[in-house]
Amino acid sequence: MTDQNLPSKSYRTFALVLLTVVYGFNFVDRQILGILAPFIQEDLGLTNTQLGLLSGLLFAAFYTVVAIPIAWLADRYSRVNIISIALATWSGFTALTGLAGNFMQIGLARMGVGIGEAGGSPPSHSIISDMYPKEERAGALGVYSMGIPFGIMAAYFVTAWIIGPSQEEATVVDWRKIFIFLGVTGVALAVLVKLVLREPVRGAMEFGQQAKMVKPPFMESINILLKIPAWWAMCLGIAFGSFASYALSTFHTKYLIALDPTFDFQHLIILLGIINGTAYAGGAFFGARLADKWGSKDIRAYGWVPAIAISLCLPIGIGSFWVSSIEVNLLLSTLFLLFVGIYLGPSFAIAQTLAPINMRAMSTALFFFVLNMIALGGGPTFAGWMIDVFKENYNDLDSMRYAMSLTFCIFVPSIISFLVVARKLPKDWAEAEQRNKELAEG
Repeated sequence: MTDQNLPSKSYRTFALVLLTVVYGFNFVDRQILGILAPFIQEDLGLTNTQLGLLSGLLFAAFYTVVAIPIAWLADRYSRVNIISIALATWSGFTALTGLAGNFMQIGLARMGVGIGEAGGSPPSHSIISDMYPKEERAGALGVYSMGIPFGIMAAYFVTAWIIGPSQEEATVVDWRKIFIFLGVTGVALAVLVKLVLREPVRGAMEFGQQAKMVKPPFMESINILLKIPAWWAMCLGIAFGSFASYALSTFHTKYLIALDPTFDFQHLIILLGIINGTAYAGGAFFGARLADKWGSKDIRAYGWVPAIAISLCLPIGIGSFWVSSIEVNLLLSTLFLLFVGIYLGPSFAIAQTLAPINMRAMSTALFFFVLNMIALGGGPTFAGWMIDVFKENYNDLDSMRYAMSLTFCIFVPSIISFLVVARKLPKDWAEAEQRNKELAEG
């Protein structure tokens, strides 16, 4: 830190990269369940509905609820300590996932992962917002959001590396070893975070010094945020959009194996890793930069950019499940991931900029509560249930096609929500700037 309590450019870049890596581990631990779904399902004898519950509701219920009290603590106490403890916790439960012998045991382990991951993003968003001014915040949070595609890519690559050359029988893939390896690695990263990351000054980027801000009571924080129309519409927009993408991440591997069982599995997951690490990351980066540039001229761009991107995802997503080859599916999936990543940076920036300085972690927690209860809790669970419903009349491949086509229709309310954001944002943005000025002066 400098004498003015502002982080140096080199340090804030380092801190942003480290937090992005931590966020990546968050999604490694989530995505690995979808990658290994066919093998876990076969080993433990799970239905598609149970598989959807593991990726969805069982995880999301604990993740979203626990995030709110943790965010309340992060607005008052050391955010670095919270992040390091959270990372160690979810990594430990990831390792325990590899020891599960039935649905109940693996379900409890995934609940534990959800509890740990609840302490990751709210304090991270708050730290980043105290290192970058609002003019650069969407870009910085867009970089942070690339932890999602990079984490997903890493999950595919780690899986390919550990299993080695594809086996003749899919059931011999040692999915347990992969969970244990990732868990132990995450605990080591948690120690590193505690040792090297420093706590930034709250509100320094707005006012250059520690503002003496009153910490509002818990319910008051919630009420203030929920009364901001653009904030609420953004939450619903990204939640409905992510509903479909979380469902896809859970069942994509299973669908591709059903589409062409002869396709080399190791080769397939390497390709999926590359696609997620380039297209999704590129979309997140491009979306954040576009929103910042366009938004400097018209603040409504923070709603328009996601609305346009999601409009393109709807036909591409449905079409990708009705093609006849894995190669064409991967091509359409690349376009889908490129566009679906665009809304991340603008949404994260809205969540932080519209929130009062003294409740930024709470803003992220509430934002993630809405996002994950609808998207993470609902997407995989709904898709898995619908696959089982359609299986009564169709084979595995067609049941997944019908189920995912129906799931992608949730993009429609997402588009509408982001258009509402564009309409409400100018007034809410101006009020947020005035509110934060008064907080600093008071």
